Amino acid sequence: MTSPVRRPADTPSDRTEAVLSRLQLLVTRKLDGLLQGDYAGLLPGPGSEAGESREYRPGDDVRRMDWPVTARTTMPHVRRTVADRELETWLAVDLSASLDFGTGRWLKRDVVVAAAAALTHLTVRGGNRIGAVIGSGGGTSAPARRWRGAPPVPGPDVFTRVPARSGRKEAQGLLRAIAGTEIRPGRSDLGTLVDMLNRPPRRRGVAVVISDFLAPTDRWARPLRKLRVRHDVLAIEVVDPRELELPDVGVLPVVDPETGGLHEVQTADPLLRHRYAEAAAAQRAEISAALRGAGAAHLRLRTDRDWLLDMVRFVAAQRHARTRGTTR
Repeated sequence: MTSPVRRPADTPSDRTEAVLSRLQLLVTRKLDGLLQGDYAGLLPGPGSEAGESREYRPGDDVRRMDWPVTARTTMPHVRRTVADRELETWLAVDLSASLDFGTGRWLKRDVVVAAAAALTHLTVRGGNRIGAVIGSGGGTSAPARRWRGAPPVPGPDVFTRVPARSGRKEAQGLLRAIAGTEIRPGRSDLGTLVDMLNRPPRRRGVAVVISDFLAPTDRWARPLRKLRVRHDVLAIEVVDPRELELPDVGVLPVVDPETGGLHEVQTADPLLRHRYAEAAAAQRAEISAALRGAGAAHLRLRTDRDWLLDMVRFVAAQRHARTRGTTR
């Protein structure tokens, strides 16, 4: 009779479960009570069920004009809508090699998983469904495996789809799939990852894209605009402070996690640090402009800050804007 195989106590699966348990406790404590009152999700959108009409106010969406009432009253009116009682949320989670980096309190990957945990908690509370598509870069080609020390060579992109389901058990399974995804060398095609949320067509809901958005904007801006036509879109940008500025620490060896290339940077040069900061600011401005042009709500989370507090402030700002009527 063979005895059952016992798994070591400190396996990656055990560590993942421990991290998810701590995240669940942290998220539950800080976000409980945030959704009191009328039903609303993380992005309190206008909903799709028709409600009453009211007079037009500056800032209202002209696409919701109620033309029959406007014609009868000779005053412009808009049709108010009621929030859907059953919301479907989809996450596009980018786990490219550039996310396996961090110099703050967490790795960028950790912030991605934490943001997904908070979104999942906010979604499943009302019995809503949540699903995800996960991009983890390419595999490693055979030549890179054959010669020890050779830089990794990206292979085909790897995408995983987790069907949208309701319930806490299913939500935990989704988080395990995200947290347990192996980060491979190379960068995922963010445009393809976003476009996977457009296929097959779904009823109106919420689409959340979590990434560092370091891929060229022309590769993902158009799919994001297409996604915004049908869904409320939230873009969560994950940033590390070293991606914004360099410290003065002398010669700094830098490894590109996507290609394996090694570079030595003389950070003692103030001109180099200044040029780096300028280039980083220009890059972030371009990302922000592309997200704004796509009509997506933009939330930036940093590895050196309290990401949960930033999410709470973002949700509070969205709710405040809605109560003032600026999002209807």
